[in-house]
This record gives sequence, C-alpha cells and structure tokens, in this order.
Amino acid sequence: MPKPTYPAYNTGDFLVDYEEKVFEDVKAKPGEKALVTFHTVAFEGSIGLVNLLTAIRLQRKGFETSVLLYGPGVTLGLQRGFPKLGSEAFSGHLAVNQQIVRFMEEGGKVYACRFALQALYGHGEHALIPGIKPISPLDVLDIQLLHRREDAFILHSWTL
Repeated sequence: MPKPTYPAYNTGDFLVDYEEKVFEDVKAKPGEKALVTFHTVAFEGSIGLVNLLTAIRLQRKGFETSVLLYGPGVTLGLQRGFPKLGSEAFSGHLAVNQQIVRFMEEGGKVYACRFALQALYGHGEHALIPGIKPISPLDVLDIQLLHRREDAFILHSWTL
C-alpha cells in the first residue's frame, strides 16, 4: 500500500490563495438596484443561506437590494426556534433567520407572498420574521418586472 509523502494538514494551514482577486471590486452606481428571489425550501440545501449572504454583499456594494420570498421560499422568512421561538436548538439552526434580520438591519427589504404563506404552508403573516413585508401573489411578478424595467441586477434562486 503506498504511503503519503506529504505532511498532514494542520489547523491554521492555508489550502488556497484566498488573497488573489482576479476581477475589479464592482460597486453600485447611484440608484442601482438588485433583486434576489427565492423559490426554495428552507434547509433543503445551501442556496437559501448562500444567496442571503449574496444579498447582504450586494447591499454593502451600494445596491438598493430587495429579497423576494415566494412559493416554498416563504419558509425562509418564518420565525423558528426550539423549544421556543428565537431559541437555537443547535449551532447554526437559526442561520437563515439571523441573515434575514441582518440584511434588513443593513437596509435591505424583504417581501413574502401571502398566497404561499397561507395556501401552501398554512401560515399567517404573524409567523413572519418582523420586518418582512407580506405581498399579494399578483405582486410576485410585478416586483420582478419593475426591477427589470429599472435595469436592476436580478438573481433568481430556484430549487425543487
């Protein structure tokens, strides 16, 4: 059996060159907008968390950034916790909720479709994280069209 001829990794080692940046650091021009849409179930993959972090980054780059939760995406905006709301059952359990709150605290806007809340998932508006704006299902398309009209950057997150 061959034996490795290189030393084992140690805590604190660098495995990649994390300092090299290939592209310019793009900042928003005055008035530029961004929209990040979520049609994904909370905890069914990393896309919800990763694109919330992307929304925060867009906001910090100067884009007026909005998040749209629709379909199963509304599950990202629900208050959760165990044994009571706000209690983290295990480390990382409330990561999505914490990032939504952080995004809104930094000026981002979050919208959630009322149809998905009630008809699909049996929740009322009171179940949303405070600060999330419930919207009509007819607004789901219009918010996207308005952002398109304004030549905004739109990032769609869609999983099944």
